Amino acid sequence: MPKPVLYTIHLSPPCRAVELTARALGLEFEHKIVNLVAKEQLKPEFMKLNPKHTVPVLDDDGTIITESHAIMIYLVRKYGGDDALYPSDLVQQARVNEALHFESGVLFARLRFITELVFFKRKPEVPEDRIELVRTAYRLLEDSLTDDFVAGPQLTIADFSCVSTVASALGFITATAEEFPRIHAWIARLKQLPYYEETNGVGAAELGQLVTKQLEANRQT
Repeated sequence: MPKPVLYTIHLSPPCRAVELTARALGLEFEHKIVNLVAKEQLKPEFMKLNPKHTVPVLDDDGTIITESHAIMIYLVRKYGGDDALYPSDLVQQARVNEALHFESGVLFARLRFITELVFFKRKPEVPEDRIELVRTAYRLLEDSLTDDFVAGPQLTIADFSCVSTVASALGFITATAEEFPRIHAWIARLKQLPYYEETNGVGAAELGQLVTKQLEANRQT
């Protein structure tokens, strides 16, 4: 049986969330890199695969899934030896789903409000109100982290999803440990995973550096 194919780019938080899930499951992908800045996602062959022209996209022997949270759930259900990362218990599953929706609707949405301005509209500065929206999202996450992990006392795919975005945003919108101690402690727990740095930490740092570099370039034009 062929390896699942993941259309991805390491700078993308949702792509890294899927990669974290795969590493936790011991699953290997065939990777196909899609350069979003070069607009490879708008090529006809990719548009045919995913008309929404976003990454990640999973092709699992002809089964196509085009959204990171759906991919993560699918991978756990198909390839996981148990349901620890996405619980079958109705209440626990609801907590995970709640955190996943918070990531997509608040955390990632507010990060994307900024990256789209920087990379595609070539704005020289990030408006203060958009920075404040991200900091407000940090506060919402901080206040909800009443357990070791975002959906309770156990690691789940919700942590992979949320940390991929938060670690990326922290690269250029700072949040000190004094202001947000729970977030920093949570990230420190995730950093203990043997695959965390390679799979998420490096890409998150690279995205932060690229945002800063692109802003400098935008100011020159």
